[in-house]
Amino acid sequence: MENKPALLSARNIRRAFTSAGARLEVLRGVDLSLRHGESLALTGESGSGKSTLVHILAGLELPDAGEVEIEGTPLNRLSEAGRARLRRETIGIVFQQFNLIPSLDAGANIAFQARLAGRHDPDHVTRLAGRLGLAGHLHKYPEELSGGQQQRVAIGRALAARPALILADEPTGNLDEATADEVLALMLELVAEAGAALLMVTHSVRLAARLDRQLQLSRGRIFA
Repeated sequence: MENKPALLSARNIRRAFTSAGARLEVLRGVDLSLRHGESLALTGESGSGKSTLVHILAGLELPDAGEVEIEGTPLNRLSEAGRARLRRETIGIVFQQFNLIPSLDAGANIAFQARLAGRHDPDHVTRLAGRLGLAGHLHKYPEELSGGQQQRVAIGRALAARPALILADEPTGNLDEATADEVLALMLELVAEAGAALLMVTHSVRLAARLDRQLQLSRGRIFA
């Protein structure tokens, strides 16, 4: 694995926001890399910029300075449409707020990105749903699901297209401890099966310890 180029590389990422006339530096020169098949946990206190960093790594936001590369492609050199295409084909994202589509049932939500990427496999979706405990809920709409079930649908959607990179922002945040352990084990298993990489934001030191590496985001910088 050491001879392979990094799947994800971020160098000197900086991002600031202005609030009430004051400039707040959220990210102050963040560097990190992730290789194929590797899992990385990112921890840090609330408001430390973890979600902002995930959005930048996914190309949903551009940094004020620095560069993100995915499979050698610099995101800041792509158009918005180009970044969307790369996300669709290469990245699976589990958002903290799920971002499910209200007008689609659970099965269609899981299949949504895979369809966009041209990699929809109904059998794979069915297997994923079963392993996520959703087999009896595929025809329910998001409003009919519990928070934990919605979270599982979001995880299934991120995995269904078999992306090279999974970015997961608190993917077990709405689950009880036992279920969180079970879902994380499944995520790690599915990511390993696909030879993908996982970057997971979590508040749980216990869950973070189950990934290959752990980094902490504090005061806008990364600490091992």
